Amino acid sequence: MTDKQRDPAEGAGPQSMGHEWDGIEELNNPLPRWWLWTFYATILFAIGYCVVYPAIPMLHSATPGVSGWSSRGQLAAETAQAEAARAQMTAQLASVDISTLDPASPLMRAAVEGGRAAFRINCVQCHGSGAAGSKGYPNLNDDDWLWGGTMAEIHQTIAHGIRQPDDADTRLSQMPAFGRDGILQPAEIDDVVSFVRNAARLEGASASARRGAALFETNCAVCHGANAKGGREFGAPDLTDAIWLYGSDREALTQTIANARYGVMPAWAHRLDPATINMLTAYVHQLGGGE
Repeated sequence: MTDKQRDPAEGAGPQSMGHEWDGIEELNNPLPRWWLWTFYATILFAIGYCVVYPAIPMLHSATPGVSGWSSRGQLAAETAQAEAARAQMTAQLASVDISTLDPASPLMRAAVEGGRAAFRINCVQCHGSGAAGSKGYPNLNDDDWLWGGTMAEIHQTIAHGIRQPDDADTRLSQMPAFGRDGILQPAEIDDVVSFVRNAARLEGASASARRGAALFETNCAVCHGANAKGGREFGAPDLTDAIWLYGSDREALTQTIANARYGVMPAWAHRLDPATINMLTAYVHQLGGGE
């Protein structure tokens, strides 16, 4: 590196800084005035912003700013505005008999959409995001209902749950544990399984199924009916269709008959407001299996 000064004969222009690297000379080129004024303006804007808005972090918060504005306050105001806008609809849904509401009415459409959102928050954990259910949890899209699929019946089930001891209006039934309680012997349970699978057209007729038919009539028909098509007043499923809550193989049916099942569902009336329960009722009913 060598130092040299610009020759005055070369004319006016930026002054050399006296440094040169491989023939490239460093000049004292001042910044454009417009750039400098823009830079100064941004500094002034930053100072003004820190004064007007929350900006400077403190130990537990930030400086509030003279305007009093905050993103939290803006969110609260927008939330209150949205709540006020739908307050009338919510009040209507809380008091209406959802079973009498016109399916084509704007209020019903609002109820279904509100129920869709409430279902995703409260029900998908058991029934799944598409309401198709899983082992032990009913599919809400079909037309097979343990306790009934009308608007009024669905509302009753959602509001008061299944087998909830703290709700006097809960759905309540209990299947005997025929094996555990010694009501039937293992060979007899095996015969009942044969009858049930034959009634569901999963197995052909057999001597075991014929013996199971007599045992079924004596022990099971009181709830499931003489034709094994179930009874909604007891929450007893139809045993002749292809819909099974816990499985239709011999092992699953043996477990059900021997030890019984005792599925439960929360009583949502203790957790959700009446409008939300009505919205859930409307949503579940329109899934495809509502009656």
